[in-house]
Amino acid sequence: MSPRLLVSLFLLGFLVIPFHGEAANSSAPDPLAQARTQVAQVPLLRGGFSQEKQVAGFRNPLRSSGRFVLAREKGVVWTTVAPFPSEIVITRDRIVSRQRDGSARVEVDGRQQPGLRTVNAMMFALMSGDMKALTTTFDVKSEPTDGKGWRMTLSPRSRQLAQAFTSVRLAGDRYVREVELREANGDITRLRFDGMSETPATLTRDEAARFD
Repeated sequence: MSPRLLVSLFLLGFLVIPFHGEAANSSAPDPLAQARTQVAQVPLLRGGFSQEKQVAGFRNPLRSSGRFVLAREKGVVWTTVAPFPSEIVITRDRIVSRQRDGSARVEVDGRQQPGLRTVNAMMFALMSGDMKALTTTFDVKSEPTDGKGWRMTLSPRSRQLAQAFTSVRLAGDRYVREVELREANGDITRLRFDGMSETPATLTRDEAARFD
């Protein structure tokens, strides 16, 4: 499983992390304390996203936008609308891509690549508020704000992740609103989330079918 996919899964899971549980070292200051008190604890979240990727050596960034559905008990449906329609469905056991013509392809199957279960276990642990998993994988540093919301920087602890990413910056309030990924090769990806909604609180028939 690539480090890039690991961090992407982590960010998707982070969207609805319920911040509860104990920090890895209860005697140390909790860098997630401010976010812990603000981020929504919801089983289902929908919203839109816009992504801008600045590739090192190129002047113009690559842009895309779309929407997502994150269900804590199911996974994530990540639908890109522009510039080209496509869809990625991430569950505990597989990652499936769907194209504009409706065709689907299994990108990663947990039966063939057991590492997927390990990666997804981390994402779902994060979504269930396992703070030890977060502080074990990343060094977390909170940043000052204007009194509203929260900001933090995550630095990978493992050499494998550090070979792909130098840092992940997050900012938000009740939800994660902004994500910035700085890659070791100089590329920078910025994600912005908007239009977040917790209702309806259950998946529609169409949404549920996308996880099948």
